Amino acid sequence: MKPIVADVHLITGIPPYSINCYLVGDVLVDAMAKMDRRRILKELSGKPLRAHALTHAHPDHQGASRAVCTTFGVPFWAPELDVPPAEDASIIAERQPKHPINSLFGKILAGPGHPVDRALKEGDELAAGFVVLDTPGHSAGHVSFWREVDRTLILGDVLNNQHPLLGFPRGLRQPLAIFTPDPERNRESIRRLGELEPLTVMFGHGPVLRDPEAFGAFCRSV
Repeated sequence: MKPIVADVHLITGIPPYSINCYLVGDVLVDAMAKMDRRRILKELSGKPLRAHALTHAHPDHQGASRAVCTTFGVPFWAPELDVPPAEDASIIAERQPKHPINSLFGKILAGPGHPVDRALKEGDELAAGFVVLDTPGHSAGHVSFWREVDRTLILGDVLNNQHPLLGFPRGLRQPLAIFTPDPERNRESIRRLGELEPLTVMFGHGPVLRDPEAFGAFCRSV
């Protein structure tokens, strides 16, 4: 577990940054794929945990969600419009673009659904000073988490900071259309996040970015 900024720690997969989740105060944000279950549970062992939250209900973000919630006895929080696939993983594929890779990922990455205890909406408080922002497009209910005091942003898959399948090249990019039901709405979310001028940006895929000029320029260009 790697500290990033105050009260935020990164848990990353293998290879590093291929897939990420974050401990934000005492709330776990995202839960990678189901094969990452043991890694996540080990990293969280002995840490105070109050809840588990998703940026969105895709197989590479909810894979270990049930394991986290049942192992530690914590509530499950999901974006309001992503509650159905968070509770029933079979719905994920129904909402994704029709492509063989989505069927494959549903089988090898997705974990079982789990009852949602709290539906996250714009303006809700998460933990450690972060609030919920509605950033749909990559999924119907996709949310990001924003902390104004130090301009820190956790944006899930609104943007990737490396190719999400190959791991290279590194650098900002829009999520692949095969995983994004509404690319134009996602671009609107990108532009919204660019207006925040974050100093630190954390992604579902790719390393942390601490270059506000590059982030802003990319967001304005989409």
